[in-house]
Amino acid sequence: MTVSEFVSRPSSSVKPWQRSFLEAHRLPDTYLQSAAKFFDPLAAMVARRRETRGGPLRLALNGSQGSGKSTLGDYLCRALTEDHALSTVALSLDDFYLTRAERRELAERVHPLLQTRGVPGTHDVPLLREVLDALGRDSSQPVSVPRFDKSLDDRAAPDAWTLVPAPVDVVVLEGWCLGATSESPEVLAQAINALERDEDPDAHWRSYSNQQLRDQYEALYADLDVWVMLAAPGFDQVLRWRTEQEQKLRESVFGEGEGLMSDAALMRFVQHFERYTRQCLRDMPQRVDVLFKMDSDRNIVRTHGLEIGE
Repeated sequence: MTVSEFVSRPSSSVKPWQRSFLEAHRLPDTYLQSAAKFFDPLAAMVARRRETRGGPLRLALNGSQGSGKSTLGDYLCRALTEDHALSTVALSLDDFYLTRAERRELAERVHPLLQTRGVPGTHDVPLLREVLDALGRDSSQPVSVPRFDKSLDDRAAPDAWTLVPAPVDVVVLEGWCLGATSESPEVLAQAINALERDEDPDAHWRSYSNQQLRDQYEALYADLDVWVMLAAPGFDQVLRWRTEQEQKLRESVFGEGEGLMSDAALMRFVQHFERYTRQCLRDMPQRVDVLFKMDSDRNIVRTHGLEIGE
């Protein structure tokens, strides 16, 4: 369905948890207009599925860089907790990047481009699966969830990890390449940008990433229960959105950090993601349970798989 406008939501009707959410993400009240129309019904649907399931439910959230995945993940968790009395945790695939040292070793052993975080093959999938399993088990000990510091381009020290009581009713896992699948050698052989053409002419880097998708990521997908996608209008928007992300990161650390990127470095960085971002935008809308199609300003203009107003 096409949505051209939202019904105004008086600020007096904002719930305390929503006010806290807006402040944490530095968002205007108008965000709640979209959330009330699209994300509250999604939370209600997830709550019903969790009740029917009778056990931990894992929701996968795909979206290109800068699409608002982390913001939606946090909103969903807060809504499920505050409005549906469910325990939740939001996980980011980014927090399971290999450490800087591990990627350096991988770059030396396999291909130099693997030093750069992002593509399949630069995540610690076994650690992610271990955490997911632990979050679903009843335990007297909280589950330690890793965090990745992008300003340092490294995994945070264990004492900075998040402790989460288990079991958790709903786990929201978000990631830009979550749902990407392996491709044929014929497809891989064709470079799609300057980075692939000049720095991976024999397709060794992308073949390694492709193999990791086949061996590790696709098995993970089978353990995820509900799939949601925030679909950008096209890859051209990704650089703009990712640039906005980087600007916010610079501001948050006052411009200090080894992992910060210049505009030129950022343009090269995004090319690492292009292949699987394009694949997800092309193929995943037909596969997910719930689709939110966005315009260039991140307004949702079409939905699929969710009854608005339910």
